[in-house]
Amino acid sequence: MDWDLFLKTAILVLYVAGMLLVAFFTRKRALTVGDTLLGNRNMGGWLTAFAYGTTYFSAVIFIGYAGEQGYSFGFHSLWIGVGNALIGAALAWILLGKRTRNVTVLLGTKTMPEYFSARYEDKYLKLISALVVVIFLLPYSASVYTGLGYLFKSVFGIDFIWVVLAMAALTAIYLFFGGYFATAVSDFAQGIIMLIGVVVMIAFVFNYEAVGGFLEGLGKISEKRDELGLHISGTGIWQLIALVLLTSVGSWGLPQIVHKFHTVKDENAIKKATWVSTAFALIIGIGAYLVGCTAVLIFENTAAVPVDQRIPQLLSKTLPAGLLGLIVVLVLSASMSTLSGLTLSVASAAGVDIMKGYIRKNASDKAVNLTIKLVGVAVIAVSAAIAIYNDFYQQANGRSTTIVNLMSLSWGVLAGAFIGPYIYGLYSKRATRAGAYVSIIGTLVITAALYIVSRTAPSAAAVLTPPAIGVFTMVYSMIAVPIVSRFTRRPSEALVNSVFEAASLPVNEVKQAVTAPSESRSEN
Repeated sequence: MDWDLFLKTAILVLYVAGMLLVAFFTRKRALTVGDTLLGNRNMGGWLTAFAYGTTYFSAVIFIGYAGEQGYSFGFHSLWIGVGNALIGAALAWILLGKRTRNVTVLLGTKTMPEYFSARYEDKYLKLISALVVVIFLLPYSASVYTGLGYLFKSVFGIDFIWVVLAMAALTAIYLFFGGYFATAVSDFAQGIIMLIGVVVMIAFVFNYEAVGGFLEGLGKISEKRDELGLHISGTGIWQLIALVLLTSVGSWGLPQIVHKFHTVKDENAIKKATWVSTAFALIIGIGAYLVGCTAVLIFENTAAVPVDQRIPQLLSKTLPAGLLGLIVVLVLSASMSTLSGLTLSVASAAGVDIMKGYIRKNASDKAVNLTIKLVGVAVIAVSAAIAIYNDFYQQANGRSTTIVNLMSLSWGVLAGAFIGPYIYGLYSKRATRAGAYVSIIGTLVITAALYIVSRTAPSAAAVLTPPAIGVFTMVYSMIAVPIVSRFTRRPSEALVNSVFEAASLPVNEVKQAVTAPSESRSEN
């Protein structure tokens, strides 16, 4: 018997069984739309913090970013992890947590498209923003499946397609039956696995013979990078800054991240979530990029190893079977949490914002809840299909779109489209629906134009990377919304005043006041 394979498989089976048990025991906590999407807005600080952190990080950081940026930028890549913790977690919770919770309760909204529609009194904003969510979260989901597929292929020797199909089925089962509460409970368990796993991963990778220990390894990495001439300057510095900004500030406009602010129970939970999610992000972010930095020592020619396969091969070389099984579960945990968050965001956009908003306005809560779950299964299937197609394309043509680029394009469009309308909607009384429209439509046009330029003009490719395009669209959104809003009609004064009054109240004192924009307002 191959005991190494048996041990790795046993750890994996135990994890899968645990996730299925969570779905089974929480199945009665997802009977309504509020339960499925928000956990009835009753989630504690620890559960919310781990849900936030595990949705933030996935196979993309461990397999894609750590493998590519750890090699390209070396220790400078640690700034990405620091930015994620301080800006993407701590500052996000401080500036957006309470205000988002209060305002969405007042407006009676469960999703970001619903929030835009109610805040700006325009029924079509919900449709266009929901379509953006549905379309552009799919590539991100596909990038997560791609990372998982490469990891399992490297560790278990299983064909890429079977890994993706199995992971898709598992995600569909526990999300369909358990809803957000199941996701939050599993996120907490998965977060613990991630924290333990990343510490174990650092310890064993740095004690690998080619690295030689933590302190000695740090010195050897610097020497090796000097030997290979791996220094960043010029466009390299810009690319690093763009990555920090996109993955840190960009998270402020992502529906699957902002969603966690909707679900938190009270102000004590918000304070706790702020500290815990920041610490979580700091450990996971720095840990992942540190491991990526060791690639220059472990491979004879790191540049010759495909970007998306560097970390899977690195882990296979450095870790014993049992611990390799634990690390596989670590990456799987991060990815399952992210996938469930992405799927809920897309499914809610399709079920609540599109179906309930435009197709069957009188649909019962039960019908909408079922639609959300069925759409979630469909989203998982489409994301898996994109990942499988990308792998086939790579094998047929010898190249593919890396998971970093898939993720960056997705984050860039969503962050650019939504960050301005979302933040100004919370903080500015002058923000208007015209400003929101200009942000969303302009971001789509700018992204398409810059992407075409980057593909057709070789001299621009180093500057117009997918993360950089995302940064440009975010800057555009933050500038365009206030400028356009200054010269266009504002929402009703009563609505704006109620929003700003609610934003400053204690969480438990906010009551639902507005459920949707009226037809008369929408037509003004």
